[in-house]
Amino acid sequence: MTDAPALEAELAAHIAEHLEAPEPAREPAPSEPLPEDRFSDREVSWLAFNQRVLELAEDQDIPLLERVRFLAIFASNLDEFFMVRVAGLKRRIATGIAVTAASGLAPRQVLESISEQAHELMDRHARVFAEQVQPALAQEGITLVRWQDLGEGEQDRLRKFFRRQIFPVLTPLAVDPAHPFPYISGLSLNLAVVVVNPTTRKEHFARVKVPPLLPRFIAVDASGRPSAPDEQTASVEKGPTSFVPVEDVISEHLEHLFPGMEVQEHHTFRVTRNEDVEVEEDDAENLLKAMEKELLRRRFGPPVRLEIAEGISPRIRRLLVRELGMADDEVYELPAPLDQTGLNLIADLDRAALQFPRFVPTTHRQLAEVESATPTDVFAKIRERDILLHHPYDSFSTSVQTFLEQAAADPQVLAIKQTLYRTSGDSPIVDALIDAAQAGKQVLALVEIKARFDEQNNISWARKLEQAGVHVVYGIVGLKTHCKLSLVVRQESDGLRRYSHVGTGNYHPKTARLYTDVGLLTADPEVGQDLTRLFNQLSGYAPKSRFHRLLVAPRSVRAGLIERIEREAQAARDGHPAWIKIKVNSMVDEAIIDALYRASQSGVQVDIVVRGICSLRPGVPGLSENIRVRSILGRFLEHARIFAFAHAVPAEDDTFEGPDVFIGSADLMHRNLDRRVEALVRIADHDQVAELVDLIDESMDEGTASWHLDADGLWTRHAQGPDGPLVDLQALLIQRQRRRPGTGR
Repeated sequence: MTDAPALEAELAAHIAEHLEAPEPAREPAPSEPLPEDRFSDREVSWLAFNQRVLELAEDQDIPLLERVRFLAIFASNLDEFFMVRVAGLKRRIATGIAVTAASGLAPRQVLESISEQAHELMDRHARVFAEQVQPALAQEGITLVRWQDLGEGEQDRLRKFFRRQIFPVLTPLAVDPAHPFPYISGLSLNLAVVVVNPTTRKEHFARVKVPPLLPRFIAVDASGRPSAPDEQTASVEKGPTSFVPVEDVISEHLEHLFPGMEVQEHHTFRVTRNEDVEVEEDDAENLLKAMEKELLRRRFGPPVRLEIAEGISPRIRRLLVRELGMADDEVYELPAPLDQTGLNLIADLDRAALQFPRFVPTTHRQLAEVESATPTDVFAKIRERDILLHHPYDSFSTSVQTFLEQAAADPQVLAIKQTLYRTSGDSPIVDALIDAAQAGKQVLALVEIKARFDEQNNISWARKLEQAGVHVVYGIVGLKTHCKLSLVVRQESDGLRRYSHVGTGNYHPKTARLYTDVGLLTADPEVGQDLTRLFNQLSGYAPKSRFHRLLVAPRSVRAGLIERIEREAQAARDGHPAWIKIKVNSMVDEAIIDALYRASQSGVQVDIVVRGICSLRPGVPGLSENIRVRSILGRFLEHARIFAFAHAVPAEDDTFEGPDVFIGSADLMHRNLDRRVEALVRIADHDQVAELVDLIDESMDEGTASWHLDADGLWTRHAQGPDGPLVDLQALLIQRQRRRPGTGR
């Protein structure tokens, strides 16, 4: 067996062959040591983020069905947190490799804090639904009812529905000396059933899994007719709607599963397992096959959370805890119904008055003619001027998607190179790449098959692309390829020209309507040359490449950002106005945070907009009193990454040009800066620089609704001002986009 140091050395050498190893963070200028308690714990900070999601569900000013959706998002977020973060922490503790967190908390202290806060949040989540949202839904004629609340006629119709649609797919599993306790799959909803033999009066335990393909809630329309899954939408448009949890329908028909036995008791439960993927890439001859094998193993990860419905009998609770090997603090007893991720079905009801106003993205003003009788030549528009896109306000389908579709169909296009981290099952991007390959173009697709929870989808698309003749590569061993890049090489009258797209979001048409992202379409030769070099690194061997307008992780993003942070600090010490403005999903990297602390100590004003985790503590006297941190959550998921600095590289006459602004794929986390290929591109157009700086300024404005982070790591929501509600920035951007001249749909 290879020892760990040798394995690490071998992996480092392999990465160096493809992409230079990360540059070490620059040592800061000598100064007083920073306090040891300067970092908030990242896991606790993530729970605070999900609490902010829950606060949206509690907000009575938000449309009711959107509050239902936020409840579902909260539940889904927490599922992933346990599957990945909690499971990973428990695994490191068990193997003895866990280390003290940057926050100073020991691993078991972190786990205890997670458990305490998760119990509180899950209880609060259940109460919000039961005490606030469910009664409000009932007032709108949307009811979630239990079996006993249904009328006799409704129950009769549901019995027929059970026999026709549910019973054939159920599989009861007995537990006895001949049948060991069954494997309980992660996130599955289950019934723990106790039956009694009427002859011997002996009790038996059985488990019934609720098949995940069944609707989580069965809709009963105004006439009381239960709806099959494909009829859900049709029934709910007719008026008041009742929903019955599918486990209630199954519970009332358990005698059909155990004929001749007496059903004594039944309870619902749900298990969360470690479902993070680990592939020893060094030993994998074929990464695709290794990932497929690991996905099979993932189904059998150890359990990390047990959810049980209130009212469960003590003996069944003890049995589940014992058989699953759970600790008491890993058990969450909650009001039924469990698994509220299924509330999305209710949130999707066609009730416009209970949802955010309908929003249709508009075509970017520079591409607005794309929908006229004669489609705009996208390449001609990009040649005229760089195009800065802001999704979902600017339509993805009439910008990035059209760019790639035109490239696939254009006989002058010779090659297309593309990264794919996540995409949809019916992706027009994938279709465009296939069309281009079949038309004889050189097409390279870099598919990241290690994209968490999208591994199976990406394996499928990788095989589909390969079969169509696309050159498919899977990136560099040891690194995930997370950058969002497209490169199109086109033959024109004056020679070859390269057209590039660098973005902050995935090439995923569906999430492009739900995530806020920015992207740059450009024909700038420097960007084209940079992307050519980067794609060559990813598909071949080019470790010594240098870039002009890109910062690329793991080599230069951290070092490049720290260099610019220190430049601002020096400018402030020299008496120049200095500022830093950052918008990211998460901020965890200690080297970046320490550089920001020292900039604050030098007098630099630092504004940070962060959606999720933030380990930086703003407003600490003597450390970070010049740093402000805000968070914006709303109907869209804030996903853009923007890095802006007041001063650019000094010109030859030592005058500063600026601001210096980058956009790209990297968050300020260890995984992004050390273990992923990320790319940031510098924005050159002065108007676009101002637009991005203004976006952060509006996010930080005291009149904008947001959460404020304090020095103790506590987030406080600011939604109301002395004159009424504060500005909803996302709603403002929608209105602004609609008023822009020259936009089309």
